[in-house]
This record gives sequence, C-alpha cells and structure tokens, in this order.
Amino acid sequence: MKQYRLINNILGWFCFAVAAVTYLLTVEPTASFWDCPEFIAQGMKLEVGHPPGNPIFMLAARFFVNFAGGDVTKAALMVNSMSALLSAGTILLLFWTITHLVKRLIVSDDATSISWTRMAVIFGSGICGALAYTWSDTFWFSAVEGEVYAFSSFCTALVFWLILKWENRADQPGADRYLVLIAYIIGVSIAVHLLNLLCIPAIVLVIYYRKFRNTTATGSLIALGVSAILVALILFGLVPGFIEVAGYFELFFVNTLGLSYNIGVLVYALLFVVVAIWCVRTLYRQRSVSAVRWSFLLTVLLSGIPFIGNSLWIPVIMLGALAAWLWAAKKLPVRILTLTALSILVIFVGYSSYALLLIRSAANPPMNQNSPDNVFALSSYLNREQYGDTPLLYGPTFASTVVRELTPAGEYTYHRIPGKNVYAKAVKTSPDQPDQYVVARQETKYAMTPEMFFPRMYSTASTHPEAYMEWIGASADDLARVEAPLVVDPDGNTIQTATLARPTFAQNMQYFMNYQLNYMYWRYFMWNFAGRQNDLAGQGEANRGNWISGISFIDNPRLGDQSLLPDEYGKGNKGHNVFFMLPLLMGLFGLSWQAFHSKRGIEQFWVIFFFFFMTGIAIVLYLNQPPLQPRERDYAFAGSFYAFAIWLGMGVAAIDAFVRWLMAKKEKPAHGAAKPAVTERVDSPAALKTAAVVAVAIGVLVPLQMVSQTWDDHDRSGRYTTRDFGMNYLSSVDQNGIIFTNGDNDTFPLWYAQEVEGFRPDVRVVNLSYLTTDWYANQMRVATEGAPGIDMMATPADYAFDRLQYSFIAPADSSQRVQVSTALEDLYRNPAAMEMGQRVLRYPRMYIPVNAAEAVKAGVIGEREAAAVGDAIEIDLANDPYNGGAGVTLSQALSLDMLNTSVKNGWNRPVYVAMTVPDEYYLSMSPYMRNTGLAYQFTPLRNPEPGQAGQRTWTDTDKMYRNVTEKFRWGGVADTKGIYLDETVRRMVTTHRSAVADLATALYFEGYDALNPADSTSVSDADRKFAADRFAKAETVLKLVDEKLPASVVPYSIQIGEQIARLYLMLGLQTENQELQQRGMQILESEILRYGKYLPYFRELRRTLPGWGYSGLSATDRYVPVYLYTLIEDYMTYGGDTDNLTKKLSTAGININDLEEYLPQQ
Repeated sequence: MKQYRLINNILGWFCFAVAAVTYLLTVEPTASFWDCPEFIAQGMKLEVGHPPGNPIFMLAARFFVNFAGGDVTKAALMVNSMSALLSAGTILLLFWTITHLVKRLIVSDDATSISWTRMAVIFGSGICGALAYTWSDTFWFSAVEGEVYAFSSFCTALVFWLILKWENRADQPGADRYLVLIAYIIGVSIAVHLLNLLCIPAIVLVIYYRKFRNTTATGSLIALGVSAILVALILFGLVPGFIEVAGYFELFFVNTLGLSYNIGVLVYALLFVVVAIWCVRTLYRQRSVSAVRWSFLLTVLLSGIPFIGNSLWIPVIMLGALAAWLWAAKKLPVRILTLTALSILVIFVGYSSYALLLIRSAANPPMNQNSPDNVFALSSYLNREQYGDTPLLYGPTFASTVVRELTPAGEYTYHRIPGKNVYAKAVKTSPDQPDQYVVARQETKYAMTPEMFFPRMYSTASTHPEAYMEWIGASADDLARVEAPLVVDPDGNTIQTATLARPTFAQNMQYFMNYQLNYMYWRYFMWNFAGRQNDLAGQGEANRGNWISGISFIDNPRLGDQSLLPDEYGKGNKGHNVFFMLPLLMGLFGLSWQAFHSKRGIEQFWVIFFFFFMTGIAIVLYLNQPPLQPRERDYAFAGSFYAFAIWLGMGVAAIDAFVRWLMAKKEKPAHGAAKPAVTERVDSPAALKTAAVVAVAIGVLVPLQMVSQTWDDHDRSGRYTTRDFGMNYLSSVDQNGIIFTNGDNDTFPLWYAQEVEGFRPDVRVVNLSYLTTDWYANQMRVATEGAPGIDMMATPADYAFDRLQYSFIAPADSSQRVQVSTALEDLYRNPAAMEMGQRVLRYPRMYIPVNAAEAVKAGVIGEREAAAVGDAIEIDLANDPYNGGAGVTLSQALSLDMLNTSVKNGWNRPVYVAMTVPDEYYLSMSPYMRNTGLAYQFTPLRNPEPGQAGQRTWTDTDKMYRNVTEKFRWGGVADTKGIYLDETVRRMVTTHRSAVADLATALYFEGYDALNPADSTSVSDADRKFAADRFAKAETVLKLVDEKLPASVVPYSIQIGEQIARLYLMLGLQTENQELQQRGMQILESEILRYGKYLPYFRELRRTLPGWGYSGLSATDRYVPVYLYTLIEDYMTYGGDTDNLTKKLSTAGININDLEEYLPQQ
C-alpha cells in the first residue's frame, strides 16, 4: 500500500502539473470582458464589487498581485494565474477523488497490496477523468481569467475530497476534525460563492453509508431529507442570521446608547465568539450539564439560525423546541453537539471575512458598490436585493396583473403586501449630528393575480412574454383562462373576481423542459462531453451555439447538414469542437459500472448522482432563468460537470471490466472430477494485462482527443483587447471629462484601466444603471484619485431612500418651457410636485442656456463653429420616443443635472456617453451629440438634419481623427497568431470598425462637400486643399483599421464590410486612386463569396427543418440574402467582373439564382 500511495501522490501532482502548464500557457495576460475587470480591480485595491461580494477572493487576489513586483500591467496576469493554479489544484483533487472511489470498488478493504494491473486501472481512471476535465470547455474557460468560478470550483473539490478522506478514517480517533474542516471551508467559500452548500447532500450520504452498516433506500431518503434541512438552515438561517442578529445589536448600541456606527456589530462578533468558545469548552470538559445546555442554546441563538423568514414566531418556536429537547433529554449527544458548535464557530470565522467589506466600504474607495459600510446595507448587499426576487415554488406569471385595492374612501389603489422595516443611515445635514439609523422604507411587494404553482414563466420584461410563447410554440390565445381575484379590500378579502389569462401547468413545464433544462443546462453539458457547434451565443437557432457530436446521423436531423454550415459557424469557428461523444460514452460506461458493481457501488453512485444533481439541475430550478439571456451561463454548472468527470474517469474501470469479461475463460474441472453445478469466470494474467492496457489506452486517448479540439478556443495568451478597448473609451474623452456608460463591457474595462493600470484617472465613469441608486449618486459627489467629485444641484437629502427612483411626467402646463435648473429644482424640492405620494416632473419641456464663447474656450467646439451655436440646448422629455413621455428615472434626472451643471460652470467637465449605450438614455438630446471615438460628446451645436453622410449623430472629425490615430490601442488583434478571440471580443472589434467607418464617412463627405458647394459653382484652392486633407485622412483611418483589425482575423460583421468597401471605392473614384478602388472591389468580392456560402445551408434548413430551421434563425442571419443582393448590386455598380464572379461562385457550389427565393417580395 505504501507503493500505491507514493504513485498516487506522484500521478496526482503530475495531473496538477499538466493542468497548471496548460492554463498558464493559455492564460489571458490582462482583463477579460464581463466581470473579470471588476474582480481584478477589487483585488488590486481591495475595492467593493457587485453583490453578494467575495472578500476571500479579494484577499487572495491581493496576495497574488504582490508577485507583479509593482508592475501594474502585470497585476491582471497575477490574478488570472491565481485562477489557473486553483484550477490545477481542482484537477489534483479530482484525480485523488477518482482513484479513491475506484480503489474502494476493485480492491478489498483488507488487501495489503495491489497488483500492477489493478493500479493501472485505478490510476488510468484518475488520469482519464482529471485530464478530460482539465481540457473541457467550461472549466478551462474559467481557469484562465480572474473570475470567482475557479476559486469556487477548488473549494467544492476540496470539500468533496475531504469527506472522502474522512470516509477512510471515520473510525479513527479525531476523525471529526475533517468534518470541522469541511465546515470551515464552507464558511470560507460562502465568501467566494455559495456553490459549496450544494455539496451537503453528497456529504451527508457519505456519512450515512459509512457510519451505518445496513443501509437502505429509506435510510438514504432520510439522509437526503436531513441534508435538505441542513442546506436550508445554513442558506436561510445561518448566512443571513449572523447579519440579522448583528443588526439588532447595532440598533441598540447606535440608536439607544448613542454610540458610533458599527460598534454594535463589533460587540456582537466578540460576544458570539466568546459564547461559542465557552460552548465548545463546556462540551469538551463535560463538567456541567446546565452549562452545556445554556451555552449551546445561546450559541444557536446568536448564530441567527432560528431567524428564518420575517416572522418572530419562527425563532421563538425553534428556540423553544431546542430548549425543550436540551432540558428533557436524559443523555445529551455530546459528540454531535460538539461537532455542531464547532461547525457554527468555524463557519462564522470564515464568514467573518465580510467584515472586510464593512471596513473597505467605510473608506469610500472609487469602486464601492451598494456602499455596504453598515450592517443594514451589508444585509441588502448579501441578499442581492438590487436584482429583485424570483418566484420559485409559487408566484405570478408574465400574464399576471396587480391586484387592485378598494380603500374605505372608495378610491382604487394597488394592493401591497407589507414586510419588515428596512433601516439605513440617517442623512446628515450637518457634521455635528449624531450617528443614527432611521426606517428608510418598509419592504412591500405588490399582490399579483393570478398566481400558480412552480411558476417558470414569470418575467414581464418587454421582450420576455413573446419569447416564452416562442419556446413553447404557442400564442397568447393558447393561454388558459382562470377566475382570479381582481379587487380586494385593505385586509385582502376578495371583492371582485375576473377571468384572467395564465399559462397552463403543462405549458409551464414545457418551457421548463425546453428552455431552462434542455437549452440552458443539457446543451452546456453536451458542449463539454459531446461537442460544440460554435461559440456564438444563441437563442435556440439551428446555427448558433448548439451541441453537436460530429456524427452526421445524430447532428443533421436536429440542425441541418452541418457540412454546409458557413465557415464562421462551422469548422472555421474556433469554438467548433467535435468529440464524437467519446467523453459522454465514457461517463455513461463509468456510471453504469459503478451503479451495478456492488452494494458499495450503488452507494457511491447515489453520492455522485446527488453531487451531480445539486450542482446542475438543482441550480436550474433555483435560477428560474427567463429567456433571451445576454450571455451563455455554462459557468454556473461547472460543479455538475466535475461530478460527471468522476464517472468519465470510471469509464476506464468499466472498459477494463468489460474486456476481462470478454476474455474470461471458464475453469474446467480436473480429469475425472465431478463437474461443478455452477461455473465461474476466471481472469488469466494475460486477460488482466490486456484489459488494463486497452482500458488505460482508451482512457488516455479520450482526453487527448478533447485537447486537440479545445486548445484553439481557450488560448488567450496574447490577447489585450479588453484592456485596450476599455482605454479607447477613456481616450475618447477630454481632460476631466465625464462619460456615461451602461453595461458590464463598457464599464468594467474602464474601471480596470483606471484603478489597476492608472490610465486616465481624471475621467469620471458614470454607470447609468447604477445611477438609479442613492448610494451611487453619493459616490459620484466624492473626489477620487485624479478626478474631482461631480457637481450637481441635487443633494443626498433630495434623492435618499428612493424618493426619486421614478418620477411620473405630469405637466403643469404642457406648453411651458423652462430652464433645466428650474425644472429640476421643482422636481427635487417643491412640495407641490407630488401626486399620490410620488414626485412628478411638472416641466418636461426645458432648455439649457448656452454661451458659445465658453464652449469654444473649453474646447467643446471650434471657433469656426461658434456662429452656428444657438441660444440654448432644447430638451423635450414629454415627447421622448423612448419612454413615451411617461416619466424619468433618478438616473435620467441626475445625468441631466450633471450636464446642466457642467454647462453652467463653463463646460468645466465635458460630458460624453459611450457609443454602446442605448438611445433611450440620450434624454432626447442626440441632435447635440458628436462622435469623438467610442463616445458621443454633448455639445451646444445642434447637428444639421442628416444629409449625404446619413449620420444620426455627427462626428467631430478633427478630434476623433487625433484620438483614433494617436491614442487608440488595438488589443493585439493583428498580432494574435492563432490566439482565441471570442464572440464578445469580435463584437467589440465590430464596434471599433463601425466607429472608424463613421469617421471615414464623415471625412469623405466633408471633402466632397468642399468640392461641391451647394451655393456656389466656384471652388477655391483652400477648398481643394481642405478636401485633399479630408480624403487623405479618410484613407489613413481605413488603412489603419485594415492593418490593426484585419478581416483575416475577425471577419466583417454584416453591413460593415459593405460600408468599408464603398468608402474605398468612393475615395478611389474621387481621388482617381486605382489601388483604393481595387481594395474596395476585393472586399466586395470576398464578402459576396463569403455570404454566398450561406445559401446552400439555408436551402438545406428549409428542406430538413421546414417548421423552424430557416424561419427560426436570427433576424441578422435572415437578412443575409438581402445583404448579399446589395453586395452584388454594389459590385455591378462599381464595374466588377460579373462573369468572373459567377464562375467563382459556381466553383464554390453556389447557385446565385437561389437568392431570389429569400428576398422579400416587391
């Protein structure tokens, strides 16, 4: 056994080394898109990220940042390397987990040695499962970026491995220390991610099967019931309970005793630790039963476990029941009580890392999301209240309406269900005021009708109801009609009912099966163990992001002929991975072998199954995802794929058993001996060796085949796009500017650039989604390192406690036009600007007075443009097409306030909006916005109506040209040499191309207009010189984008190729430059040949999937035929060789006549 343990350790570390080398060779050198820039900034400066926070990740990331040696450009690499090493650690633990489980099945407990063939099977199983998971799609993606999922996976693997270590030593003295360590890791992992709690059912099953000799199915179900109670007590009791009890202490010490903020929290923490240690000490000493009872009861009370829900009866009943049992029991189970008390204590120790957020938030760092600087704000932060509630077991549907309430006065209002009081810091009007908490609001929710059990289709977001119907193949007319309460009295008693629409339970389950389970879980599962069509995020289309096997008779009936897929959707897409279902088959072999091997095998099977179920399907049930997700969510199910990798590794043992079964020979009786009644199969040495060799060979080949497919779509080693593109947003802004952003990918990269690499800290990034909250508005007022706070009229008292969350537009006089300052002053503070207890905007037609000279002095416009500036910037929110004149959010009011204040202060803070921000955030001011790169600047100059250039927002050509040619960075796209550029990166490349194309278009038409004046036939030399300069600059930026963002690396998105080709052709014709014309024709021809390859696939979809194949494609894909027709028209218009083009299309198997059937009828 000593030899076995030595080899087991060596091979485990070998798998660690393989994984570590893999991940470190492919790790991203800087930030990635989505949450990674935010997490890296957290680690760099210990700032507060989005709820529910991850303080342990922050501390670990800060530790790894130290290895950058002060080089801020290497900080992200260090954090990403932390993920790589933690992921390699996960692989190490997976190897040891598999070898432990296989050994317990094929080697007897009393064996003193293990044969080499058995060791080969055990270690082959471990290597197969560990390396397959190493090179699987989802896990590898998280392993090479600074996200929490690698850390969370390591904690999950560690917890599961520790329970197996306990299983080996359960009967030895001190074995309980493994259970206490597991509790501590769970406490620590809560401060990373809650995934670890889902291991508890598997842990309880291991304990049950190990400690009980005669296990049964009933016993297993009871164990699962106990595990469900444990998960509920931790998730809904312990985790929020610590904070709730601390809140009671805080209120007493601050509001009653008049002490400073957070003193109550500190007293609570110290008291809890003292009581918990007292409890553990009395349990170990066992000198006083009374002390044991009281100390344990107080420990449970202070832990907050009984404080489940909003009713105080729950803790009273739970504590009463516990006390009754403690005092009634004749003999207390000291070991269980000790283990429980120690577990609560160590979970608290791990969970106490959230104190870091209180400390750092109080320091007011630049990134301080939700400002959790007190226990009540921390509670909201941990409960993720800003994301809203999702119904799980019972609740409304997307078709539900709000219940009306008839008041005693005979008026109708909405019926609200009251909840608990929500406390917040009082807003101080002077620094002399004492610290105080006030009731900011009462938690309430609107009563909805009708409701149903297990509501899966619940979201009322604008695009979701239609998407729900598409996923179940129904229309609104197919919904059931039910009689439901519509009007109630203040006590909730029904006054009036109505017949209302509601999905049937069958429709509800159909959506659950089709979308939530199949599309949002099994599809991801098959990505990892069968194959992946491409890396394009899809919404159920036949050509985007589906799982494939690489076996035509499996794939083609589902998705159409995959050999006809256009290159960027098929083999030319690096996310196209074909495993031929080999990993899936290995896993199925492994789980079947385990389940039918023996009684121990079936026990192991149920342990792994519930690990698999809880980290996969249970998450699907909990998330209750609506359709149209903005990104793929496979990372949430990495734990489930980890569990399947255990079965995948066991596939080696299954193959070994199968080969031995095939090669076994029946033992023949000796000559003259009686023939036995039952014959037995006997494994010969040759059979054992052959079976082991075959099994191990297959077990090694499967992961090797996987890595041959997955390396190219996980290698990010030379990718700098997120950092550089984030810097480009900042480079588009003048000194001390303000830029409004909205989403993750136009905000977090900017924060990373400023907070980690110190790039353009003078710019204030204002996220409009966050600006709907009072805490974020307060932060915008505070200076950061390099940038002063933002001046505005509004004070914290004006918008505190959600007072201006949404204000309806109710014009006092629809024709009255007032200054923005007057309108906002009225909104903020006028008692008359109230209706039904809510603030209203009474003056939606407003203006900002403009001084052209101040705008010129501030560099907002040029001197030659001053004459065209009007007296004011006109704003009409009553006729804003994007909100229908209904109302304004706090974000809209404050962004308008910031702009107005900047103009009043002589444009001291130039204001911009990122070009990726949707139009509805423009406050109906798009006529005053000009492109400067990746941002539109608000100016006093109203753009003329769109002319030849066709630009909705015009371009400040000189400023943007300098920004693009002198300041922009290009992410190393042209130098990637095979480095993976995922769909998000490619979209950002398109954003850059679009911006540069707009610049080139504006430059071209400036030159064209100079040569073709509308009011004169004479053109001066100065005009010709100006035109030549414009044309030369347009050519420069077109060639720059060709060089830095080549189409050979990232193909043009639809319409961009045509726009750039036309620009080359128009410039070439205008300047008589044959080279530019040839380049334009090359692009057109290339695009025609590229998009022409879509036609055979479209025709195949119509043939094989007539119901939804072609019609179910995205609008962009269905536009391809129209776009192709436009390209061909352009090609002919500009004198292309149509005969040669037709020949090339024919050679490629494309019949251009097929195009007609896809074009809209005239």
